[in-house]
Amino acid sequence: MKIIEGGVTAPIGFKAADFAAGIKYQGRTDMAMVYSDVPCECAGTFTTNQVKAACVMWDKKIVESGSKMQAVVINSGIANACTGQEGFDACEATAKAVEKELGVPYDTVAVASTGVIGMQLPVDKLVNGVTGMAGILSHDKEAGTKASKAIMTTDTINKEYALTFEVGGKTVTVGGMSKGSGMIHPNMCTMLGFITTDLSIDKTLMQQALSSVVKDTFNMITVDGDTSTNDTLLLMANGLAGNDTITSKNEDYDKFYETLFTICRFLARKMAGDGEGASKLFEAKVTGAKTKDDARTLARAIVGSNLSKAAIFGCDANFGRFLCAMGYSGAKFDQNDVELFFESKKGTLKVFDHGNPIDFDEEYAVSIMKEDEVMVVANMNEGDQEATAFGCDLTYDYVKINADYRS
Repeated sequence: MKIIEGGVTAPIGFKAADFAAGIKYQGRTDMAMVYSDVPCECAGTFTTNQVKAACVMWDKKIVESGSKMQAVVINSGIANACTGQEGFDACEATAKAVEKELGVPYDTVAVASTGVIGMQLPVDKLVNGVTGMAGILSHDKEAGTKASKAIMTTDTINKEYALTFEVGGKTVTVGGMSKGSGMIHPNMCTMLGFITTDLSIDKTLMQQALSSVVKDTFNMITVDGDTSTNDTLLLMANGLAGNDTITSKNEDYDKFYETLFTICRFLARKMAGDGEGASKLFEAKVTGAKTKDDARTLARAIVGSNLSKAAIFGCDANFGRFLCAMGYSGAKFDQNDVELFFESKKGTLKVFDHGNPIDFDEEYAVSIMKEDEVMVVANMNEGDQEATAFGCDLTYDYVKINADYRS
């Protein structure tokens, strides 16, 4: 596995474009398109919120029908959620605009939206954006980067990543981009994610890999406890790398799985660290748990607690907040088995040992917590399962951002 520059346009046969359609934002791009030269096998995972955006239901139909996918059009600013029939009509109009401009069947065109809930999309601007992007689609790395910037809402940085690996003597590339900053909570999080690959692989295996990888990557993010209406993660594989199609869970599948996991974990951490108003990435690693579910539950409880997040922001080594969150998480454990540590680039400091507090250097603890990436490690000493959750601190700016989000 090798890191390369770029994102969704890194694999063979994928193009991207961006456009300033003026949907909500002014003076910036707010639409993106990802397009494959040939139809792709596709997989996807979507929000578990019972209130689902029109675009989520549109994409679920494509993925679950077993049909191919050749393009995806994304807009930022308006979520197209809670928009009734008009919202579905906007999806169809967008997809049919792609069909008209690029000659691909409209039912192979996915759509995705992010932004304010309850507002109708201006269809004329969407169609105009599709027309504009169709003429400038490019394989260049920069086109992928621009697309990753166009889908941002309250994100402060774009998020993209690409890796290569070898399958049967062929070089295969996987690239991805995502956005997400607020309304982020497991299953999945407020996010849009798009992963492209030139690998040839069976659709069922793609879906199994994506659904499994999500459990310990995007499903382990929490920023604010709110699960979005729009969460969408799409995987497109066009097969242009020329490898023999992967049809079973063999060594080649394992390589793909590891690469997909690495990309999703990278993007998940970037999203968590870029939470609305955040000043640092806050991770919780639970080891020695009885079960995998317990480990995940405990880790998410630690990073999801507002008191924990506030302590991380204030560099307050108040370990009781993290233990408290673990205690109400629903996982069963004996507090007298637990060891708790603070960890960052500055070092590791134990603060709690098998039911007892430890005298520790407060100044050293503060120096650990001042770093841009801080981890709380909880060793449960009750099993061999572990999990890591990704979050961020809770700052004054979070309230400011969300108090005037529509304006």
